[in-house]
Amino acid sequence: MAGAVDRFLEAIERGRIGGCGAYAPDARLSATVPNWRLHRQGRDEIELEYSRWFADPGRFDVLRRIPFEGGEVVEYVLSWEEQGVPHAAHHVHILDVEGDAIIADTVMCGGRWTAAQVAEMGASHG
Repeated sequence: MAGAVDRFLEAIERGRIGGCGAYAPDARLSATVPNWRLHRQGRDEIELEYSRWFADPGRFDVLRRIPFEGGEVVEYVLSWEEQGVPHAAHHVHILDVEGDAIIADTVMCGGRWTAAQVAEMGASHG
């Protein structure tokens, strides 16, 4: 199980999801993002969607992995630079794994934040 999830997380950090080998050909994605919800069916559609989300190399400032029978919950805070501007995002993925491939990915995304927004959020926690 960890193999597919490891490949997924490594691909996020590299900023190159396409061809990472983490998803089954008929995998399903259900994503809740700020003010929207979307679904994608199949590895190609998922990799295309995530190529927009994870277009730049990044690093995990927080990474928590909680295995369960048949999958893993992954929570992270990802930081990256986009055109010279620092950004961050907070995601939680519920990943169903079969064999060595992710067959379903349910993700909740808190949005993309610039460094100024991250600083403002930090200040509000006082």
